[in-house]
Amino acid sequence: MSWFDVDVVMGGAGVLIGIASIAAPVWIDRRAPRRKRIGYRKQMDTVIGGSNRAGASNVRLGLFDEMPEMSDATLVLLRIENDGSVPIGRDDYTDSSPHHGLTAVFEDRTVRGVAVTLPPEAEHLMGHFHQGPGLVSSGSALRIPRVPLNPGAYYKLLVLLTGGPVDSDTTVQGDVEGGELHENHSVTPDEKPPVFGFWARRVTGLLSAFVIALAALALWPDTPPPPDYCEKGTLTVTGSTAFAPVAEELKQKYEEHCPDVTITVSAHGSQTGVRELALGGAQGAGAAGQPAKGSPAVVAFSDGPRPASYTQLSENHVAVSLFTLVVNDRVRLRNLRVADVRRLYRGEIRSWAQLGGPDLPVVLVSRTSGSGTRRALQDRVLAGGEEPRTSSDDCTNRTVRSVPVLRCELDSTDQVLDAVARIPGALGYSELRAATELKGLHRLSLDGHAPDIDHIESSGYPYREIEFAYTYGRPPADSLASSFLAYAIRGPGQDVIRTHGHLPCGTPVGLRICGKG
Repeated sequence: MSWFDVDVVMGGAGVLIGIASIAAPVWIDRRAPRRKRIGYRKQMDTVIGGSNRAGASNVRLGLFDEMPEMSDATLVLLRIENDGSVPIGRDDYTDSSPHHGLTAVFEDRTVRGVAVTLPPEAEHLMGHFHQGPGLVSSGSALRIPRVPLNPGAYYKLLVLLTGGPVDSDTTVQGDVEGGELHENHSVTPDEKPPVFGFWARRVTGLLSAFVIALAALALWPDTPPPPDYCEKGTLTVTGSTAFAPVAEELKQKYEEHCPDVTITVSAHGSQTGVRELALGGAQGAGAAGQPAKGSPAVVAFSDGPRPASYTQLSENHVAVSLFTLVVNDRVRLRNLRVADVRRLYRGEIRSWAQLGGPDLPVVLVSRTSGSGTRRALQDRVLAGGEEPRTSSDDCTNRTVRSVPVLRCELDSTDQVLDAVARIPGALGYSELRAATELKGLHRLSLDGHAPDIDHIESSGYPYREIEFAYTYGRPPADSLASSFLAYAIRGPGQDVIRTHGHLPCGTPVGLRICGKG
């Protein structure tokens, strides 16, 4: 390449040296926190009893006068936090107990009571303290549940103790896989003065920015290199209608990013798309079952895995998708038990009055058999159960009287949502974001769990599925299909996936969920 001459190479070396000299202190400072780290510190340790072993005066009223065992009571506020930059999940704790991850020990004192406090943004963590045995105390030890913590997340334990003096040793024991548990402290501006003065820091920053800008200008080539992920050709994207909005925006962004590309999105349902890919690929296959030279490139998105018999299809994990049950607004229920959902889809409940709702007949608005959204409902919510036979062609009038409940099937998510919004007593399902802010219907929680992508790992919400992308065989690395998938799964396409309310499998949380299936 012509722009790699000696001057440019020397300039590039100068840029690297300059950047390294600036970045090295930051890298050294940040290197340890990149590991999984749980920090703890005692934020308060104070006397509330009458027998003050620390020698300070104390006034007691009420229960502290009436309960002799509280004469030497103390209160400790213990803060436990993720002070690294890597998320910590339940499975990262190495304790032998399946329920507990850490143990707080208050030397010479006995645990009498505990209260958990959480910041508003972390209230969803409270459920982890209710699961299983929860907090368990024994003498001076307090067993703490396996609480998942994102970077910066924390919780506090207010512990009532007796039997020992304030400021006696308090330690937290345990470990996290591939990381560490350590005692930390609060860093405030008054604890330690800055290493450099105000103007020294400002001048250093300006000079550093100036040097980098000059070096970047020296390296700027006359003709920019081609964009990443780009390959020329045509591609058809088919499959899931629930994932179709994501596919449409991925197509638009990719075509804007790359010249000489034509991508067509044609979504007709997950199973339909996967079946057409398998049959079409087999008809045009060359040697060893690979696509014949010149055959059209196809990517099929599917809500859930392919049938086991389609072994010739190559599989890619793309995202975790949340789905939701939707009901007409005249049914003012906001939550259903999963057991009642199964009764509804077995035809055992014919009127919403049986569940405490209005006296309206139940109308089941379903997708056709090729829908991945429908298959996810059957697998994840109905425990493999089937929906009743179709008993209506228009979702309003019965055509089959022998079926106990009126049920119709429609081809797309949009058709289902429109029918549920129009028909009193109608119940349907869709991809989560498609059902947001629509008039005439509302979403339902399941067993008290709302569909929320931000808390998907901890909420226990069942109606979710992995979004797969399939190709016939493994496409060549320089093919448009391979490039498009890399763009969607590992590249800028992750932002598109997040925007549409899905969790990319390439994120830390997504990797854990997609790996479990």
